[in-house]
Amino acid sequence: MSRMETQIKILVVEDEMIIGAKISLQLTNLGYEVTGILPRGEDVFHQLEVNQPDIILLDINLKGKLDGIETAKLIIQKFDIPIIFLTAKSQKEDILEGFRTGADDYITKPFSMEELLYRIQAVLKRTSASITSLKEEKYTIGKYTFDSVKQLLLFEDESVKLTTKESELLELLCRHGGTILERNFALKTIWTDDNYFNARSMDVYITKLRKYLKKDPSVRILNIHGKGYKLLT
Repeated sequence: MSRMETQIKILVVEDEMIIGAKISLQLTNLGYEVTGILPRGEDVFHQLEVNQPDIILLDINLKGKLDGIETAKLIIQKFDIPIIFLTAKSQKEDILEGFRTGADDYITKPFSMEELLYRIQAVLKRTSASITSLKEEKYTIGKYTFDSVKQLLLFEDESVKLTTKESELLELLCRHGGTILERNFALKTIWTDDNYFNARSMDVYITKLRKYLKKDPSVRILNIHGKGYKLLT
């Protein structure tokens, strides 16, 4: 990812400072501006008055006077800033409680930086944040053009309107640019769970994408046994 002309501002609220520092360093290296690494929920509000970020990464299990849920509720009451929860909890009720506060997404620890970046981009896209060069809108796939915003796959004078999941999966394949898209990463990113039924669902979507792309024989989606998929053009 190249350094962005207009930096996206991100506030990290994480009581494990080693984790917070690691996230901050990686985001900074990728061209984001980290406005702070805060260990407690009660420290957030002064920071937001001084320098509002475009998005907040918020640990759901904060120690101190306010936990992550309580902090999120207060942020949402006073500010229009999207929130992604960072959580070690994966139980359904904990996740639902997080969404009931109005948070935009969650990611379960341990997570890869690639997955976190995808979720940041997806949330900013949904919330129409003002960004520059955050993501590609159009991809060239052999003789095809893929418009990820309009969810259109174009071939000469023909176009196919993709479903949201078809578009998200094809975009992940494009972004990996000939490298392996790992199955578990794709499942957790698009379906949020890598269980058996979601895995079978993804296989169906891969089959659909192959059908859409068959007019250019140079374009192939390969199965990489035990790992995932690779888009070749």
